Amino acid sequence: MTAKRLVSAAVVGSVVEWYDFALFGLAAALVFNDQFFPAGSPIASTLGSMAAFAVGFVARPIGGAIFSHFGDRVGRRPMLAATLLLMGVSTAGIGLLPTYETAGVLAPILLVLLRVAQGFGAGAEFAGALVIAAEASEPRRRGLWTSLPGAGVSVGILLATLVFTLASALPGFQEWGWRIPFLLSLAGVALGLYVRSRLPESQVFERQRERGVSRFPLMEVLRRQPRSVLTLFFATAPYGAVGYLIQVFVLSYVTRTLGVPATVGLIANIASACVAIVAGPLFGLLSDRVGRRPVFLGGAILLALFAFPMFWLLDTREPVLIVLSVTFAYGIGITAMSAAQAALFAELFDTRYRYSGIAAVREWGAALSSGPAPLVATALVAATGGASWPIAALIAGCALICCTAVALAPETRDRDLNEPVSTAPAPVGAVV
Repeated sequence: MTAKRLVSAAVVGSVVEWYDFALFGLAAALVFNDQFFPAGSPIASTLGSMAAFAVGFVARPIGGAIFSHFGDRVGRRPMLAATLLLMGVSTAGIGLLPTYETAGVLAPILLVLLRVAQGFGAGAEFAGALVIAAEASEPRRRGLWTSLPGAGVSVGILLATLVFTLASALPGFQEWGWRIPFLLSLAGVALGLYVRSRLPESQVFERQRERGVSRFPLMEVLRRQPRSVLTLFFATAPYGAVGYLIQVFVLSYVTRTLGVPATVGLIANIASACVAIVAGPLFGLLSDRVGRRPVFLGGAILLALFAFPMFWLLDTREPVLIVLSVTFAYGIGITAMSAAQAALFAELFDTRYRYSGIAAVREWGAALSSGPAPLVATALVAATGGASWPIAALIAGCALICCTAVALAPETRDRDLNEPVSTAPAPVGAVV
């Protein structure tokens, strides 16, 4: 029962985190360019909005390093509560900001500052959720259990898209209605804090604490497992870029470049999230049977092959084809990779620095690729006069990099998390 409660708490936090993060992406694609940046040049205001979206990813490695450091030294549970609170408060703050029309240049400055705070909290939230889920799970079902925070991500994206879509139907959406989804974040934070405040610490971590924790876990993981860090970085960074291209850039592309109603893109995101909620645990179960690498590779190869057909379908401007293409790419391709990587990450790193290792790999990958991806894609479309083939080529290239990196990673399906990583040397001096 305790294991189920720990995993449930991890999932709740993932829902809240990705509700907040997805909400900002939706607003960046459809609202922030008009609300927080000067009018006159649609391209310039859209680039400014996408740049504000990307700034949050710059803060994520810093927040990830700080929170994961204490997560490996003090415990998983208190860090999960702290990151959840920071995410929710900063998101609600965005809903209270003045616009450019009323506050001038102060408006985008405040937006960027709150986006930085949001990214700071997000930097260790999902990594912590993966760690808790992995350390609480049965070894033979670890793929399933660690895929559940990923399903929570899809639930958060779905809720954000549904709430944002409903708010967009309000007569005063552009003036004040867009603020409602951001303010509702406080309700999710209250629920998440209630659930997490009642949980015990991870037993795997408690056993490690008895043996001794690392003084500087991030430095130790870089020293002892540099190849694992690099391999997972090149598996994660391109994957994250593709995910945000599909969820954020495509929404802006079909609306602003193709002239399709925004509702079509929002419905596509809703459908893809619904599929991902179901497909994620199924892919996690599959990874328990066939291994983490085959499932991850299958998703990456699918995305590489589907990149150009996806944009051919988008460019038809047919709503049904747009929804089907986005749903297939994200709900199947991205979800397969996400479900497999969750267990792979947790099993590859030692308990002494598991939290720090996962946070470092994920957040540096996000900062260098995921955040800038929609901005780069917007600039490419502008430079080529609205052509979609550079974005398709970018997605295919990212997927192929993922394939290469994961092909070099070891299979970790049968690993016991209570045992030290066998390839790592004995701890040196960094124990208290």
